[in-house]
Amino acid sequence: MPTRSVNQAALADLADIPALSRWVTNGPARLHALDYGGDRTPLVVLPGITSPAITLDFVARRIGDLVRPIVLDVRGRGLSDGGGRYTLEEYADDTEAVIRGLELDEPLLLGHSMGARIAAVVAARRRVPVRATVLTDPPLSGPGRGPYPTPLDVFLAQLEQAKWGTDADEVARSWPRWPRREQELRARWLSSCDEQAITLTHRGFEIEDFFDWWPAVPAPTTLIYGADSPVVTAAGAAEAARANPAADLLKIPDAGHMVFWDNPADSIRALRQVLPHA
Repeated sequence: MPTRSVNQAALADLADIPALSRWVTNGPARLHALDYGGDRTPLVVLPGITSPAITLDFVARRIGDLVRPIVLDVRGRGLSDGGGRYTLEEYADDTEAVIRGLELDEPLLLGHSMGARIAAVVAARRRVPVRATVLTDPPLSGPGRGPYPTPLDVFLAQLEQAKWGTDADEVARSWPRWPRREQELRARWLSSCDEQAITLTHRGFEIEDFFDWWPAVPAPTTLIYGADSPVVTAAGAAEAARANPAADLLKIPDAGHMVFWDNPADSIRALRQVLPHA
């Protein structure tokens, strides 16, 4: 059976990315990030459960005039090593190691989905100075809150397709609204995601509670969510507002959980409005 891999076509994608590969270690794990450079405030970008760093290139390119994006291949994805327990605190340890290792002075944090939960933990723990956070559609599931809306079997079936070879047309059946380039990148890079990383992270969506950390996330912080998201529903957004009254909440129209991919124009416009004030 095929194992986690990055194929030659995927590696060739890196030649078209206006970023340098940077490496940091946290214990035995080697962590890879795409650093878009510049002398502006660093923005550490933390992707979702099956999103290697390169899949957020389309966002990084559109905010590089405001910040210095540094997009992390989260442990077990892309070019970063796998292993460990894949808990929120372990992911936060990795993020803090990147901030220290790259000597980032009071960075901003931007997370999507799983990455938004990680950003919340980093900010709440206050082990490294963080200027501000932008959390995009964090899973609000957890103990006593019901299951994460996408079953694990769906993730694993898509991963299995990628391991054996998939293409943008097949990805489009699951994500028909995405820009074609993003469908192509997912087809080439999904196989770089570790099955155990996906499985244990998905389990974490249901046994680790975002609301254990969210009330302690300091301002300035913004929670961006899709108007049609099954992950941050209207009720969930209302609870998030009550739990952290200092936070700003922004709802993106015509977007589900994959906010930036579903509605790139409105979501990136909203992000650009937030970042100059972060």
